[in-house]
Amino acid sequence: MERRPMPTLRPVPDGDPQPRSGFGDNLGYLLGRCASGDTAAFEQLYDAVAGAVLGISIRVIRDRAQAEEVAQDVLLEIWRTSSRYVPERGSARGWIMTIAHRRAVDRVRREQADHDREVLVASRDGRGRPYDEVVDEVEANIEREQVRQCLESLTELQRESIALAYYDGRTYREVSRFLSAPLGTVKTRLRDGLIRLRDCMGVAR
Repeated sequence: MERRPMPTLRPVPDGDPQPRSGFGDNLGYLLGRCASGDTAAFEQLYDAVAGAVLGISIRVIRDRAQAEEVAQDVLLEIWRTSSRYVPERGSARGWIMTIAHRRAVDRVRREQADHDREVLVASRDGRGRPYDEVVDEVEANIEREQVRQCLESLTELQRESIALAYYDGRTYREVSRFLSAPLGTVKTRLRDGLIRLRDCMGVAR
């Protein structure tokens, strides 16, 4: 199988992370061209979504340097996996932002796991924090893992809508515009997704 050439990535630009005008309806086409190895199409795709990818990475990670690394990784992943995009399953922008959010969460999770290991080692050595603090942190990590598992039980569209509304703090109308979906559809996704999350986590009605 012939290997596709790897595009050269520029630094992710600063500025408004909102979608750039004129690109929203063209992203699916550009992804298709990327799947064919069209580096010029990737340049256009990069210009259209790089700011938004960086924006969501910063909101999740809260550290600019790490967010920039994640954004670059996400953009390369989009290039490598562009053939996996299926238009019938959702918008191209939603597919891209879901990848960005997932990678940002993975980075936070790895950082937390490293920190937890340090805490456990320190507590065994007797040089760490008081036992109660260690227990509280372990319990919090268990709860985060439960949330992660429950999120994975949702449909991609439900998970995508919840990520934008609750992780990124967007309003229903902003989520609707971002995903190019009717407001009523977004509200239904969020309602059904939250009900499933509540049931999965055993939260009382």
